Amino acid sequence: MTGTIEGLSLAVACFVGGHFILSSVRVRGRAVAILGETGFRAFYSLAAIATMAWTVMAYKVAPEIKLWQAGMTLTHVAAVLMPLACILSVAGLTTRSVTMVGGEGMAGEPDAVSGIATITRHPFLWGVVLWAIGHIAANGTAAGLVLFGGMAVLALGGMAHIDHRRRFAMGPDWGPIAMTTSAIPFLAAIQGRHRIDWRGIGWARLSGGILLAGALPFLHPWLFGKAIVPDFVMALFR
Repeated sequence: MTGTIEGLSLAVACFVGGHFILSSVRVRGRAVAILGETGFRAFYSLAAIATMAWTVMAYKVAPEIKLWQAGMTLTHVAAVLMPLACILSVAGLTTRSVTMVGGEGMAGEPDAVSGIATITRHPFLWGVVLWAIGHIAANGTAAGLVLFGGMAVLALGGMAHIDHRRRFAMGPDWGPIAMTTSAIPFLAAIQGRHRIDWRGIGWARLSGGILLAGALPFLHPWLFGKAIVPDFVMALFR
């Protein structure tokens, strides 16, 4: 099945499904009992790396089947979404929150809801969703729809999955978190459940996200093997 959309679909299904299955409360609990916490994390990481490598290789050799012509309008969709995706990703990765790995240990802390968590309690995953939508629009191929669509499903499903695990792990401490935050960006602020902590987000994170978004188009050929910046623009920086 190498070099087919079916092969890519299988790889993406294993990557996405593997995350959900291995991180489920029941499977994870049994695996930790057998392998220990460190052993389980090592196994989880190896499984994720292996299925991701398979997905990347399957995408590279997948046939280019055009589903729509990605003109300037759809390209601009990616151009608008990527800065937002980068800001959310940078802020999410650099801010302690209850939804990050090991975040359940923040239960009861006075600053458990601060910074980017006052916009959404899943900033990094929303960054992935926006990145995926932008690339689906600008790509216009069946392979792109399968790959980036799978990443969007993983991110959106991951939000509900993480909330379920935190509810299970944190017990009554999850209630105040759920009441003062929202999975959907800005919803908690719009409903008056919490004020946005702009100071906690900080200019450094906003600037870092914008700089990342500005650098990625120029790094795209080296990172992903596909140029997205016109040659005459690249020539100005040589």
